[in-house]
Amino acid sequence: MPLIRFDMLEGRSETKLAAILDTAHQAVLDAFHVPPRDRYQIVHEHKKSRVRIEDTGLGIPRTDNVMIISITTRPRTVEEKTAFFRILTEALEQKCGIAPSDVMVNYVENTDADWSFGNGEAQFLNGKLGKPQPS
Repeated sequence: MPLIRFDMLEGRSETKLAAILDTAHQAVLDAFHVPPRDRYQIVHEHKKSRVRIEDTGLGIPRTDNVMIISITTRPRTVEEKTAFFRILTEALEQKCGIAPSDVMVNYVENTDADWSFGNGEAQFLNGKLGKPQPS
């Protein structure tokens, strides 16, 4: 946790996908200070004809490197969220050659009661993961 979903156009090599995932994970570590093995990432690749990612009228240019990164997570502070936006886009540009204008991010927040990491348990609630948070 957080769970990160990447929606992007198909065609990247395994090496490029690995670099994107590693870069995003490092941004999560830096911005949210989660444990290193707290890594849940899913890549969805789409045909170009199946994706429309515009700019809400902001004039942001998009290329075939465009992606939407959706993060499902416990509540985060505004500072953590904005730090993640900055850290992620700077690192993706530097390490993967993806322009910040091609990275759209959205957050979906939930509570500790919304997570089970396996074995039919709510580990945040039963104390196996961290201290329970108010729901």
